[in-house]
Amino acid sequence: MRGSLLAGALSIGVLMAGAGSAVASGGGNDTSAKLRKAVSVDGIRIHQTALNLFGELKDGNRLAGTPGYRLSADYVELNAKLAGLKTSRQDFTYDLFALADWKKPILDVKRGKSYIPGIAGSIPGGDFGSMVETVSGDLTAPVWAADLVIPSPAPNTSTSGCEASDFAGMPAGAIVLIQRGTCGELTKWLNAQAAGAGAIVYINEGNVGVPGREDPRWFDLTGAGITIPMTAAQVATVADLAGSVRQGLVGKTVRFRIDWRSNPAVPTQNVIAETRGGDPNKVIVVGAHLDSVGTGPGINDNGSGSAALLELAHELRGVYPKNKIRFVWFSAEESGLLGSEAYVASLPESERAKIAANLNFDMIGSPNYVNFVYDGDLSDSPPIGEDVFHPAARPFSATIEKLFLDYFKSQKIPTLPTDFDGRSDYGPFIANGIPAGGLFTGAEGIKTAEQAALFGGTVGEQYDPCYHLGCDNVFNNSNKALDQNSDAAAHVLITLAQSKIPDRPAVTPAPPAARRVATQAHDHRDLLTAIDR
Repeated sequence: MRGSLLAGALSIGVLMAGAGSAVASGGGNDTSAKLRKAVSVDGIRIHQTALNLFGELKDGNRLAGTPGYRLSADYVELNAKLAGLKTSRQDFTYDLFALADWKKPILDVKRGKSYIPGIAGSIPGGDFGSMVETVSGDLTAPVWAADLVIPSPAPNTSTSGCEASDFAGMPAGAIVLIQRGTCGELTKWLNAQAAGAGAIVYINEGNVGVPGREDPRWFDLTGAGITIPMTAAQVATVADLAGSVRQGLVGKTVRFRIDWRSNPAVPTQNVIAETRGGDPNKVIVVGAHLDSVGTGPGINDNGSGSAALLELAHELRGVYPKNKIRFVWFSAEESGLLGSEAYVASLPESERAKIAANLNFDMIGSPNYVNFVYDGDLSDSPPIGEDVFHPAARPFSATIEKLFLDYFKSQKIPTLPTDFDGRSDYGPFIANGIPAGGLFTGAEGIKTAEQAALFGGTVGEQYDPCYHLGCDNVFNNSNKALDQNSDAAAHVLITLAQSKIPDRPAVTPAPPAARRVATQAHDHRDLLTAIDR
């Protein structure tokens, strides 16, 4: 069954690739006007639909190293070959720890609501998230409320899970709802486990307006002795599951699935495809990460950038650029830019010196979007250390930013700057003295009234309300954002590819340990809390 499903999914991918190549016009799209006219939202959406399909077919995500990711990589390479590019793969391994949902977590009420999974106990947004180093499990069972008090009137007043009577009459294997409160958290969990629970859904105490008492509490369960699967949840999730019941069976049956697979050496691959022509000593590397987090298929983050690269590649068929174009779909970005770091680290300095510029496109279709341009001249950014942004990369990074800004201005499209702090896959490039730039339409940030006046959308909501959540699927999208940003990407790419670019001096890169600082936005370990024992 597994083999036939993989073959069937890949066959669908081949059909999608054929559809994508039919959209492309090919030929001489060798100017900005021609390439922008050829690149279409429909073409990008075809590729996003394919990536969504691979994620949904294979356990709900495209996490680096999973079957969903491998299908995505096969699809990308096939499309790149159809576009006439020379393709290759780069193998590497990475450390999967805090984002180790190998399959999309499930908390679904039978004939009822499906809750949305997220990371770090579902911060930001989402309804629930796997505990780090939880055991795995897939069960369908009745739900049991263990002496809940929602809303809790004051901190440390709920005795949920503290007493044997909280579990009296509970069916073996039930999914237990437990709340923080008077006794130690580990005590509550061990009590539930000893009483025969099949899984635990754990919430904070839910004291409204009290700091630290509302958000989910996310733990590393290593050494805690918990041998049943466990998730952190929003208080609202458990209140909804429990309904009016505070003790005993709530009258619902739920499917609960966690497949947690931490591994210090997960094998994965970057996909590389380059034009057969163009100056090999002046390479434009165009990058986007292909992987998702484990909680969903990642179709804005970053199926949008990955699909846009495929559309650009198809529409550049038959173009012989002055400078070589190299497309790279990076893996393991979500665990700390590890694919781009592996790529840059694999190149000897003589090859790094041949890279004239890196363009990065990460999340360019956010539903509540802002057109952010990376602040390559640092005019709107706090100071950034030379270990993160090498001095040799700064002058031409400012030039790349200006190319984007001038283009948007010519089209009367508003933009705003975003920090050039190494948070996405351009980070290892600028740390090694390679100029970079790119576009971003927003993640977990909140749209302001001033931004809504420029771009429309909803004040007070995230730019991407499904950022790192299970709902980041093919419907999590803005066609307008995709259209504006893919055209800008096409303009800057073909401009650089057809221009005379000055030589770069050889540089001494920053030490790897220093370069790691900028990747910490991707490492959610800082959100882990200590267990109250």
